[in-house]
Amino acid sequence: MSLSIRPAAPSDSLLIHTFIRELAEYERLAHEVDATEADIAKALFGANPRVFADIAEREGEPVGFVLWFYNFSTFRGRHGIYLEDLFVRPAFRSKGIGRALLRHLARRCIDEGLARLEWWVLDWNEPALRVYRSIGAIPMDEWTVQRVTGSALRQLAEEP
Repeated sequence: MSLSIRPAAPSDSLLIHTFIRELAEYERLAHEVDATEADIAKALFGANPRVFADIAEREGEPVGFVLWFYNFSTFRGRHGIYLEDLFVRPAFRSKGIGRALLRHLARRCIDEGLARLEWWVLDWNEPALRVYRSIGAIPMDEWTVQRVTGSALRQLAEEP
């Protein structure tokens, strides 16, 4: 198996958008996707990108991707990587591609002196949880995710 991982290019915008839709279907969240191909292109390849993507290819065929950005730990005093999405097409799962994508990001962390690599995972996604446990990832059970979005976000922003 010839697997390569490369940085995404502007010509990958449609592919990345397709991967995002496929991931949303898998996660039973397709109804939440309102990003367009143009949104993805602007975010990844616009004037000041703040998010990045890498494409996994097997024998030259795109089979998965990671979308990530830098975060910061005040306790560690260093940046890290937050993995927003990791997706491997179903036909290519259990072939080490997801693990290779994680290794790719881990190497970036080491090469850049970053403090950590972190992400969320749905609690029902047992195949992913098994992979994450196998690489030494630990759940952060004592933390609860909080989110403000939509009208609550607008309302908060408009407070005096």
